[in-house]
Amino acid sequence: MVLLAPSRPALLRARLAVYGLFLLSGLTIGTWTARVPAIKERLALGDGELSLGLLGIAAGAIAGMQIVGRLIDRFGSHRVMVPMAMAQGFVLVLPAYVPNLPSLALALFVFGLAHGSLDVAMNANAVVVERAYGRTLMGSFHAVFSIGGFLGAAIGGLVAHASVDAGRTFLSAGLLIVVLAVASARWAMHDAPAEAPADGTTVTGDSVTGDSTTGTTKAGLPRGVLFLGVLAFCCLVGEGTAADWSSVYLVETLGSSPGAGAAAYAAFAVMMTAGRFAGDRLANLLGPVPLVRYCGILAAGGLALAVLGGARITGVIGFGLFGAGLSCTIPQVFSAAGHRDPAQAGRALARVASLGYAGLLAGPVLIGGASELSTLRYALLIPVVLSTFVALAAPALRAPATATPAGPAEPATESGVPGGNVTPV
Repeated sequence: MVLLAPSRPALLRARLAVYGLFLLSGLTIGTWTARVPAIKERLALGDGELSLGLLGIAAGAIAGMQIVGRLIDRFGSHRVMVPMAMAQGFVLVLPAYVPNLPSLALALFVFGLAHGSLDVAMNANAVVVERAYGRTLMGSFHAVFSIGGFLGAAIGGLVAHASVDAGRTFLSAGLLIVVLAVASARWAMHDAPAEAPADGTTVTGDSVTGDSTTGTTKAGLPRGVLFLGVLAFCCLVGEGTAADWSSVYLVETLGSSPGAGAAAYAAFAVMMTAGRFAGDRLANLLGPVPLVRYCGILAAGGLALAVLGGARITGVIGFGLFGAGLSCTIPQVFSAAGHRDPAQAGRALARVASLGYAGLLAGPVLIGGASELSTLRYALLIPVVLSTFVALAAPALRAPATATPAGPAEPATESGVPGGNVTPV
């Protein structure tokens, strides 16, 4: 993707536009999650039937991610993310009015399709904004997503307590989401697709080489992107584990009350959000490789404390440290994937996001299966091992050496983010 040179005020507006998209994306998920019980009750679904319906979100999200990468690289991220952001407000309403389980699964497939497409497109545009600024911003974007999720869940919970039905909840939230999308669209940074060289050489990052094997895989992706996807998978196994098993661990293994057990995930979520806000400054100060290495060590050590400490307080503290450790890894992995080759940022992010999403889905199942074979305490050591692997594999985030420049050089800043080759208009 090629950045169309913005003015300094336009840079700030573009940054705010990406904040708006991450906020509305989190708001959509948070609102939906809060009203799942109401949908389940209205359709008289059992737990197993609801699980089948919810698979529609996962299937749609993964399908959307496979399609959207090439569209982003061909047309530019802003031309994809704006309609997908607006679509979020409409597809959120569909599940509230379906008559049965098959139609719910279909509605949730469409919901997941729009959400997965937006996820990749807004991250691609975030990379464009990062390149214009010449420094890391991805952490704060993901932190705003977390805030949106919290706000959506809080609003959904309040209206549920007031006995407002899911249909009116989703209509109101959908209207707010569309308004946010329209406002963000006005300020979004426009990026144009990168043009392939006329002589058939391969564009890799900021370089052009005649040998496609030097910078790309056989699948046409920049070299190293698949491994970044593996790191995303490892990180999101941890996030999925914390979401589904942290409270269960405190209650069933450490003997906490249900109310106190919820403190484990609360600590995880709060520390993850705080860590993401601090992550940009840390990435620009330390660089992405040391940051991810230290965060992997912190995540592994924190969860190990929760597992081996054997006390409720160490469980809560441990999950909090686990959240702090995971907070910066996914933003840095996404940023590294998007910057690996600007001409293929959409496809690279789509592949990394797909593998990461698979980890989010697989994590709770993996822990559940392992706990059946042993105990939940020992099963939770799996994310400890995966976090340690992420720490050891942190050098994978280092940008590859480039060969002959394709045009004016774009020197990397201390954060490792290429930038500075932007002329304000």
